[in-house]
Amino acid sequence: MAANGKSWGAARRPHGSGRPREMTKGSPVSTLNKGIEKVEVTLKWDPSPMGAPDHDLDIIAATYTADAPHGDPAYLVHFDSRSPDGTIALNRDSRTGQGFGFDEAMTLELDRLSDTYTRVVVGVTIQQGEGRKVFGDVENTAVRIREGYTELAVNDFAEVADSTAATVAEFTRDDTGNWRFHATVRGFDADPDTFARSMGH
Repeated sequence: MAANGKSWGAARRPHGSGRPREMTKGSPVSTLNKGIEKVEVTLKWDPSPMGAPDHDLDIIAATYTADAPHGDPAYLVHFDSRSPDGTIALNRDSRTGQGFGFDEAMTLELDRLSDTYTRVVVGVTIQQGEGRKVFGDVENTAVRIREGYTELAVNDFAEVADSTAATVAEFTRDDTGNWRFHATVRGFDADPDTFARSMGH
């Protein structure tokens, strides 16, 4: 249990087959030569009904090194952590979904990441402190991924409605050193801690 009351604990199996699913895509991701440089991932959802426990969703980013691109994360960025070099930061963290528009936001400055890192996976998890809760239990969820004013992808989690967590984006460094964006969503049945450890496997 983290100091702010959010929890990261016990293992569950990945939800379903784990096959990637297409997200809705916006404008072209990049030109032939220019890769992704700086992106913002934003998340919104409606507050729980009056008197019910709060819905608390969190964005998580996991970074992976060239020698273990599908192994354990080199480090995680979420509500109570940040990247060592400041290149990935959670700018807004909501515990209730209250507010207008997108409630939670994470910025990833991929062009500033050390060459040590060749893969970054971004996911969304639902805190499970008040019993098991899945995306289908939360109204008006949406995640949006943008580079500047260009919308790369948006998703409402409908295809992973029975999941407690999901990966929503993958960024990989190509042979030229440029970052490429892959829009996929994969559902998991896992608590936040287990999801964070396994989201990139």
